This record gives sequence, C-alpha cells and structure tokens, in this order.
Amino acid sequence: MPVPDAAIEAQGLTKRFGKNIAVNELDLEVRPGEIFGLVGPDGAGKTTTLRMMSGILDPSQGEARIAGYDTRTEPGNVKDSLAYMSQKFGLYTDLTVEENVAFYADLYGVPAKGRRGRIDELLDFSAMRPFKKRLAGRLSGGMKQKLQLVCALIHTPRVLLLDEPTNGVDPLSRRDFWRILYRLLRGGVAILVTTAYLDEAERCTRVGLIDQGRILAHGDPQTIKAGMKGTLLAIRTPQARAVRRVLAQTLIGHEIEVFGDEVHVLCADAAIAGREAREALLREDLSFEEIRQKAPSLEDVFVHRMQGFEGHSSSPRPVGKGEDLEAATAPGPSKASAAPQGLAEPVLDSRAEDQSAVHVHELTRCFGTFVAVDRVSFDVPRGEVFGFLGPNGAGKSTVIRMLCGLLRPTRGGGTVAGFDIATEPEAIKRRIGYMSQKFSLYEDLTAEENINFYGGIYSLRGERLRTQKAWAVSMAGLEGLVHLPVSVLSGGWKQRLAMACAVLHSPPIVFLDEPTSGVDPLSRRRFWDLIYDMAERGVTVFVTTHYMEEAEYCNRIALIYRGRLVAMGTPQDLKSRMTRAEILDLHCPAPQDVMDELEALPGVQEIALFGAGLHLVVEDAEKALRAVQDTLDRRGVAVRSLEPISPSLEDVFVSLIEREEERDGEAGAGGISDEP
Repeated sequence: MPVPDAAIEAQGLTKRFGKNIAVNELDLEVRPGEIFGLVGPDGAGKTTTLRMMSGILDPSQGEARIAGYDTRTEPGNVKDSLAYMSQKFGLYTDLTVEENVAFYADLYGVPAKGRRGRIDELLDFSAMRPFKKRLAGRLSGGMKQKLQLVCALIHTPRVLLLDEPTNGVDPLSRRDFWRILYRLLRGGVAILVTTAYLDEAERCTRVGLIDQGRILAHGDPQTIKAGMKGTLLAIRTPQARAVRRVLAQTLIGHEIEVFGDEVHVLCADAAIAGREAREALLREDLSFEEIRQKAPSLEDVFVHRMQGFEGHSSSPRPVGKGEDLEAATAPGPSKASAAPQGLAEPVLDSRAEDQSAVHVHELTRCFGTFVAVDRVSFDVPRGEVFGFLGPNGAGKSTVIRMLCGLLRPTRGGGTVAGFDIATEPEAIKRRIGYMSQKFSLYEDLTAEENINFYGGIYSLRGERLRTQKAWAVSMAGLEGLVHLPVSVLSGGWKQRLAMACAVLHSPPIVFLDEPTSGVDPLSRRRFWDLIYDMAERGVTVFVTTHYMEEAEYCNRIALIYRGRLVAMGTPQDLKSRMTRAEILDLHCPAPQDVMDELEALPGVQEIALFGAGLHLVVEDAEKALRAVQDTLDRRGVAVRSLEPISPSLEDVFVSLIEREEERDGEAGAGGISDEP
C-alpha cells in the first residue's frame, strides 16, 4: 500500500458514553516527521481521542486511520504501524531494563535476527545502556518514562501516540525525553502527543486546543499565539500574588494571572494599563523589577480561552443531562474566597506553639545498602509554604513519608507539630493532612462518600462533620458534583477532592506530594489559590513539585539531590546565587536543529530546550550574542528574539543538579528510585 500523505487521520471522530459526548466530530491529520500536540483542560477528551486512534476504543461515528489503515477494519495493520504510550507505565517492575525491552520485542513479533543490535541501538539512543541490568522497579520516574518509550519503539513504528508522557517528570528528564522525540521526527515518525505542559506544546509542529471534545483552535504555535486579542503586559516581581491582588482591584475588567515570578495583564491599551499598574504598585509599596510588553505564550492563550475574559468571576460548571461528562467536570476557578464563615481555625497543639512546624536534624533513611536520604537538616516555620524540589528519585517522597510517621528514620530525627517522628507517629498523623502523588480516593464511592469516610477516620461526627464538610466542599468548588462517583471525575476534580479530604479536620500542617502532576495549567493555578488560602489561615504547607513555575510561589525552597540537601533559600535568593555565567534566551524556527552547532561555539557552556526556544549558558553575553547571531545568519535561520535574561528557577535547578553530577562524576540525574 502506498505511504499516505497523512500518517494519522481523523474525520468526524466522535465518541459517546451513553448521553455524554466525550469527543465531538474531531478532524485532524499528522504527517510523517511532524509532531502534533493536543492540549486542553482535564476531561476535554484528549485520552479518549488517543484511545480511538490506537484502536482500543471504537468511535461512535467518524473514522480514524493510522498509516492509511482504518482502526476499526484493519486492526492488525494498525498495530504493526504504531506504538502507543499510555499515562500508566506498562512495565514489569520485577524484570530488568533489558528484560522489559526483550518482552516487548516478543510481543511485537520482532525477528530474532538483528534483535540484539536493535535493543542496543535503542538503549544507546535513550542513554539507558548503563542501566540495562537494573530492575525497572528501581528506576526513577524519568527513567521509567524513557524505558517505556524504548519498549514502544522496539518494532520501529511509523506512528507514535503519547498520552501525557512527561507527567511527574523533573525538568532534566523532560529535556532528555524531548531530545529523543526530535531524533524520531528526523527519522520520519509521525507523533501525536497530549501534554499538560504548555511549554512542551510550544515545541510541536502544530497544536490543537481541545475543550468539550471539540477542537477550538489549531495551527502552528506562532499562529495560535498571534490570534490572541489584546496586549500582554508582564510584571516581574518577587511578590507576584500580592501584586495580582492589588491589580485586580485597580485594573477592573482586565484578565490578570500569575505566571511564576511574573504577573501577566491582558489589556486593550498597554500605555494606560502600564501607567495605572505602576502607580498602584508604588502606592502599595510592592516591589517589581519591570513592566514590559511581552508576546503571549501558549499557556497565556490556553488560560485565556479556558476561563474567558471575565474568568475571575466564573464558577465551575454543573453537570447537566446530556452534557459531556468529561468536559463538565473540568475545574473552574477556585471558590476559596467564598468559603463559609465560621470555619474552624487550624488545630494548633500547645506543644507546637513556640516551635517550628517541621524540624529535622541529620535525617537519614537506608534501604539495605542504598542511602535514600542522607543526613538532611532543615526547619519550616509555622504558616510557611515550603517547597521541596529535586529530580525523580532524589528522596523527596521518602522524606515526606518519614515526616508523616509512615516510615521510621534509620538515623537522625525530627519533629512535626512538636511531636517526634520516630516515637510519636500516631500523634503526628492526627495533626497533619497528607495528599500523596496517587490520590487516596475510592473510585467506586461518590465524592461525598469519600469525604464522609475521611471524616470518620478523623473522628469527625455530627455538627462538626457537617460544618467541616460544607467548608471542604465549598473550598474545593465541588458543589453540584458531590453525588458523582469518583471514577467519572477528571484529574483536576480528583485533585480538589483529595485536598478536601486531606484538610477536612483543619490540620495545622499539610503535606502535598506533587499534588498538581498531570493537571492542566488553569487547574494548577486554582489549586494554588487553595494553598494560599490555607497559608493565610496559618496552615503550614510542605509541597513537592516538578513545575518550576509553581516553585516560585513558595516562601522558601529546598533542593534535594541523591538524598542530600544541596541548596535552600527563597526563590529570589537561589536565582541570585547563579552568578557563575549569563543566560541568553533564543527564539527561532526549529531551535532543536541548531542546538549542537551552537553548543560547540566558544564561550557556550551548555544549551537546553526552554519552552519554544533555547537557553544558552554563556561566559560573556555580549560576545556570545555576536557569535550566535553570526552562526544563525550563515545558516539562514530567522531569529525572532535573542537577548540576555535573568535566570529562571528551572535554570537554577538544572545548574545545581549538573554541578552535583560533576562532583559525583556521573552522568544522568536521578537514575535510582527512592523506593526500597
């Protein structure tokens, strides 16, 4: 059969579940050597689309083709032509890396002749060869992602379907993963990817914005961004949330959002809005570095389209008859500010009144000979939002489990709410809220039944339970959804419900372990509104995250690597310490194609993908600017922008981890899981 122009095709693709429409007459095509990003809120229909494209689900109407083969009538040819990587790892944890790849080779019927060479090629391609004898269960999250991709590629597919492949993966691992994807594109593979990271969507050839099962906008990222009406002002400030509050009262009718250490204002007249913003911030004595016009990012476009121009006052949509259940359960803005009066304040034990909320000294945990946490010491004062960062497998979750009384330290110790983590774990459990990476919800119970269950665990009964439940439902914006089973809720709503269950008993300290992994940008913003609402009530929040933008929202940050604490301070402190080099921000077409050449230039220390562009760490910005511009001019590459910038937290994160790797004399961050 001749190779078609489009390797992936959908025409009128529709999927109904009863009266609910998950995907609604979707059309798209992806050509060989192209990557198409499908982005949208939780429950928009992204996963359902990929499941139909892979032949796992039959469409209710319309058709899908993979490499020219109909997914319903030619499933065998479709299977031979594609690889599908779902959100859940399809790995066998008790097999080694090499054994997992060999198993998938058997599954796909890869001939024995030449198989060894193909496996070695893929392990080299993904930098996994040094780990081929390691059990998959002992790999970090980022390395599991790479291994799953290797397994998917063992039969040399023409089409690759990826469902949010980098969820819960640290920035270094994400960069490695995308380098692999770009190499696949050069080999002519067609890729359809869903992602919750809008900076990743910026790297796609084309993007489709999906909501309620329909494509709202599609095209190359530059075209989609150019279609956003209005002018965007960016205000860089270490007090982003306070600045947003003030501007919301000053610039009435404007759309105002926090993006890391910047506040973005969408306005009709930049001169007037900029002047009014400056006057308001000076009047309130709020510090800011600059107010400037800025080209919108895809995340700006996404947030704008999802909430509408008057998004601050909108509320979650109720589920109605015949409405798309996936889309209807996508979260709207937080209603934290409208929480019922009379909410019980955090229950503060007298033993903790004059102490740190969390105190640890020389905290150590070993699993056999493996040291997962190595002499970690820090203090977290009451009422602080404390960020705990690190690559996959660095030891973050192990530290949290010890602090929550779920795991005994091997050596060292500490206190939480004034109680000893080694000898008083039960007292600690009654005084904390804990939200794990995997939401601890019962899928076959309704949202309300889950809340009632946790109320029983926390010994809440009668009027106390009714009061706390009413507050938790309102805080999380769950009105109208409490009667639904958890199994039908989108990721964003499950996240809010898990938070409501964790804080139902008004604990003074809340531990959140990667709480926003895999949810869309708007849901993440609203979730952080909930976090700050709690912090303003005096709750101490201890949070881990792989989103560097979110780390900007923390009062202080600690960075852990291979079980060791390597840096701690405010976001501004950590960024100011990165003084050994300067950073150039480059935006041009297909930046991945010029990375190797630019990295070889004198004075360029390192180069990395950053959103839709590149960040170059250089010794001298002025000299490097000329060298980079001359190189791109010779190649005929049109430069959209090239300028020195202040380091972001992601730059700091990568720099610190690479410095530690140099000290250890090893390549590849976080190769070993922090699990036993």
